[in-house]
Amino acid sequence: MQRREFLKLAAGAAAGSRLSARPQQSFLTPAGSTDAAKTEFTLEIAPITVELAPNRIISTIGYNGTSPGPRLRVKEGVPVTVNVVNKTDVPEYVHFHGLLIPSDVDGSEEEGTPPVPPHGSRSYKFTPTPAGTRWYHTHTMAMEDLHRGSFTGMYGFLIIEGAGNPGHYDQEHYLALRDWEPYFTNQLMDTDDLDPIAAQPEKPAVLDTRQPGLEVTADIYSINDKAVGAGDPIRVNPGERVLFHFLNASAIENRHLALPGHKFNIIALDGNPVPTPAAVDVLMLGPGERIDAWVEMNQPGVWILGAPEDPVREGGLGIVIEYANKHRTPEWTPPPKSIWDYTLFGKPPSLPAPAQKLDMVFEKVPRGAGKFNSFTVNGKPYPHDQEFLLQHGARYRLTFHNRTDDAHPLHLHRHQLEIAEIYGKPTSGVIKDTVVVPAYGRASVDFTADQPGPALFHCHIQQHMDFGFKALLRYA
Repeated sequence: MQRREFLKLAAGAAAGSRLSARPQQSFLTPAGSTDAAKTEFTLEIAPITVELAPNRIISTIGYNGTSPGPRLRVKEGVPVTVNVVNKTDVPEYVHFHGLLIPSDVDGSEEEGTPPVPPHGSRSYKFTPTPAGTRWYHTHTMAMEDLHRGSFTGMYGFLIIEGAGNPGHYDQEHYLALRDWEPYFTNQLMDTDDLDPIAAQPEKPAVLDTRQPGLEVTADIYSINDKAVGAGDPIRVNPGERVLFHFLNASAIENRHLALPGHKFNIIALDGNPVPTPAAVDVLMLGPGERIDAWVEMNQPGVWILGAPEDPVREGGLGIVIEYANKHRTPEWTPPPKSIWDYTLFGKPPSLPAPAQKLDMVFEKVPRGAGKFNSFTVNGKPYPHDQEFLLQHGARYRLTFHNRTDDAHPLHLHRHQLEIAEIYGKPTSGVIKDTVVVPAYGRASVDFTADQPGPALFHCHIQQHMDFGFKALLRYA
């Protein structure tokens, strides 16, 4: 089925369904007990189906019969237990992304977390911190099996409530971007070039012209479990402030989002409040990233909040925003040209750079793994044993040298990263756990080595991680 046909059928299914508006909520003070903070949860891993649209039902693996899985809401500093029951034939891991917790419960095989055995169970016990929008997901290797790892539907939001409340909003929504039915190809639609080319200090004088290996792509997309037009619209009233929690739960690609005629007022990145909230026309999220942003509903109509790229939006990546008493075909207009820039949300540096420094150089080896590309860090394959040693309590500046033609979402487990320089610009105060480093770009982040035990670093694109794009940081 072609993308355009898929979109038409999905939109047609939505036209006949008009449900009542969702109850108003405010961040950290949810309405109703179903989303109240708890101290114990159960996640059941099992095969599920996801009805993206009446004409498109996906078979995958999920949590508690759904994808995304249940939203886990906890309180910062209050111990919790997550009981995981694995009803599949293979071992599994559940990673709690963005949390500062011990390595044995972080959910990574590389860090020594015990697996959840096939047809068995395991309990994760930890004290959640820091507060903010986090998430949980499988952390198994997939390699050549596109029915494993983050290619499946195993993911969900994890909300850690802190003592503060960033403000009240008329509505609050959790929206996860997904791609489905992945396949291998050497003909990709690269979306990294949507943003104007930033500084490329790592671009080699002579480019590698060897035939590239197979990469993973997809043609079917959704926000949460519905393709654009197939689910209920988000119904709003003029003047409302709507808080969105966006998550790129994709295994494959960096994604952009826009809402015609509206701006996103960004208040947090990866769950961490930004020093300088700012309004932008277009969002960009790498796999693993989250953005908390509110939108003032001041353009009455029926709009598509979705991907700016026509094939991606028409393939399902969008959701309808419907103003009260406006019942017509959803509209889409291209957003104005814009630049995604983390430094918009930062502040000028005021402290000297850390004395301790680490460098990571990333290179792609075309067909370095047979049919597939492989990746090296500092010219070596994983595990980089004893290469990245940390002194407990020390502050480090970690510089990424991206000598590939891809923009990579880079994630360091169990630590928080403060962006110090990116796009050739110095900044401070932007705290993240996943940072997209542009093609041939360079970025520096600062972090404190205060989480003893092995800490996994990797690209959050599943195939890149599987084929070598990872390293283990250890404490001396």
